[in-house]
Amino acid sequence: MSTLPEDERIDMRWDGWGDPAMAHGLPGGVKLLLTAVLGRSPKPPPAPRLAEVTISTPPLPDADLAALADAVGEAHVDAGHDVRLLHAGGKSTPDLLRRRQAEQVAPGAVVLPGSEDEVAAVLAIAGERGLAVVPFGGGTAVTGGLEPDAGPHRGVVSLDLRRLSGLIAFDDVAQEAAFHAGTTAPAAETALAELGFELGHFPQSFEFATLGGFAAMRSSGQNSAGYGRFDAMVTGLRVVTPTGTLDLGRAPGSAAGPDLVRWFLGSEGTFGVITQVRVRVHPVPEARLFEAWIFSGFVSGADALRRVAQLGTGPTVIRLSDEDETAVSLAQVGNIGKALTKGCSAVVLHEGPAELAKARREATGRVLRGAGGKPAAARLAESWDHGRFRAPYLRDALLAAGVFCETLETATTWSNLHALKAAVTGALAEGLAEERAKNRILCHISHVYPTGASLYFTVIAGLVAEPLEAWRRVKSRVNDAIMAAGGTISHHHGVGADHAPWLEQEIGSAGIRMLRAVQAELDPAGIMNPGALVPRSVR
Repeated sequence: MSTLPEDERIDMRWDGWGDPAMAHGLPGGVKLLLTAVLGRSPKPPPAPRLAEVTISTPPLPDADLAALADAVGEAHVDAGHDVRLLHAGGKSTPDLLRRRQAEQVAPGAVVLPGSEDEVAAVLAIAGERGLAVVPFGGGTAVTGGLEPDAGPHRGVVSLDLRRLSGLIAFDDVAQEAAFHAGTTAPAAETALAELGFELGHFPQSFEFATLGGFAAMRSSGQNSAGYGRFDAMVTGLRVVTPTGTLDLGRAPGSAAGPDLVRWFLGSEGTFGVITQVRVRVHPVPEARLFEAWIFSGFVSGADALRRVAQLGTGPTVIRLSDEDETAVSLAQVGNIGKALTKGCSAVVLHEGPAELAKARREATGRVLRGAGGKPAAARLAESWDHGRFRAPYLRDALLAAGVFCETLETATTWSNLHALKAAVTGALAEGLAEERAKNRILCHISHVYPTGASLYFTVIAGLVAEPLEAWRRVKSRVNDAIMAAGGTISHHHGVGADHAPWLEQEIGSAGIRMLRAVQAELDPAGIMNPGALVPRSVR
């Protein structure tokens, strides 16, 4: 099978999201809404240009670079200033605020292996030379998991997997495909489309994230109601660890002991490097039927989504925005006059063979009407579909205008959903009030299950004098509130470094000991992403 040429991949902006050519300003309606809610925010000083940034951490010594070059080739080891900064972290708002600083931390070198043997060789060299290794896929992480944290080691190698890209095998009978882990989501969909199939995993990071990253972070795409989370799509993995290579997922439904594939889904590069991902796929849908609905409030809308999830009427996408998010969404499509309209909007998509998609849409519609929903213009749903990968660009425009914008997410049972929403909203409001930051808090449900759902919050606030420290205090308060209210510390953003201090509260001390035991067996020198997942104090 062919692989994706390296020159077809676009590097994201080093100090923002996505393709630099796609950057844009704030829509007029959003400007009006922000002014009404936050007042006028002073613009921050311009960010330094890439060449103006000083890197506080030195590049790796020549001897280390020579050893790595022996393993992967001199052309695939880079300790240059610009490349190191491109691998200096992920794309959370704190990450982007750090990119605005004149002095920054970056890995000592970036290494691009071209095979599993080269990955194994790099890990061996790192172990021998006391270097930490941070696996790097698309660079879209938002919980600190890509921080170049050396821990007790001499330096950090960013292991960029872009050369491990392409479709390896395809089975149209089993409807299963195997990919190299560095394959981007668009490249995977292009390869599958040529065969009449798709994966159908579309998180907001879709345009730049990799399949290996999806697996390592337990990603959840916007089509999860129909196709499941990414971890449900994975049927097998190959993983290179410092002590050996694993080939996992021999057969569907195996009962040969605990499912070791699940150990690496969500491991965030702390056990080893995922090099191949095998996934279930499905034929490209014949029909895509969009609908929009309006509910009187979030409680009635959430109850409607619960009924749909428990009856299993089969939408591919079903999501509900609260009143504030509905207003902002309308402002973005130019309906500023309707931004004050009360109510919550829902987006629904049904896919598949035309007749089956139509029948599912009718079944879902009956449930939504029975729960008090009213049909709205389908163009509202189509507008969401056309712009669903553009929200991070809007965040960049907000930051440039002096407005802080960040997201966080959690999940719980249907019976606890509204209590958790109130707890998180309250913690955000109280924390931001203490920081004297005017704000607007938006929320939506985008992933539903028979037993519960996720809550995804967007926070818009006036920038304070020290936004990084202010947000750290607010987020800590929110994480405490999530734990106290029975939510999960992460539904799909992962643990990273940001959530690691709360992990023991969720999985218990025995769970932490299990993670430590696996690390000790697979990575005895502790070189794999030492700042992520497991708190340093208990590793």
